[in-house]
Amino acid sequence: MDKLARNSVSKKENIIQVIKFVLFSTSAGLIQTLSFTLLTELPPRLFDKELSYWACYLPALILSVLWNFTLNRKFTFKSASNVPVAMLKVAAFYAVFTPVSTILGNMAAERFNAAENPIVDYLILAVTMIANLITEYLFQKFVVFRDVIEKKEKTKSE
Repeated sequence: MDKLARNSVSKKENIIQVIKFVLFSTSAGLIQTLSFTLLTELPPRLFDKELSYWACYLPALILSVLWNFTLNRKFTFKSASNVPVAMLKVAAFYAVFTPVSTILGNMAAERFNAAENPIVDYLILAVTMIANLITEYLFQKFVVFRDVIEKKEKTKSE
């Protein structure tokens, strides 16, 4: 019975964790979308020159990652231990995710002629952000903050 009770609490905590992660990621997504929009829309109006997809996407992604990591570390995974190591793990994730998403996003923007249909940039951004949400949650939960979660589970079971 004790094991069953512990597992049901764990499921509840997991659900709360997912909800928090999605909410904080949504706020990071808003930051990413706003900065992407500013970089997409302002340069043509100010300098009569458009920036490429990647030049708009990359700074927007960096801003959202910093925001998302900070909030999720503190409130979702409640980890104060070894922030530099956690940041390095997240940096490793983005060392793979960033070039892949930037190159594929840029290829899609060129393939679907985003210059003539600006909505294409935003559709590509939305698909990339959904992929980022799912993969980053899994990576943070099972890699970055795994030790913190395991320590909490061991403390509860003792």
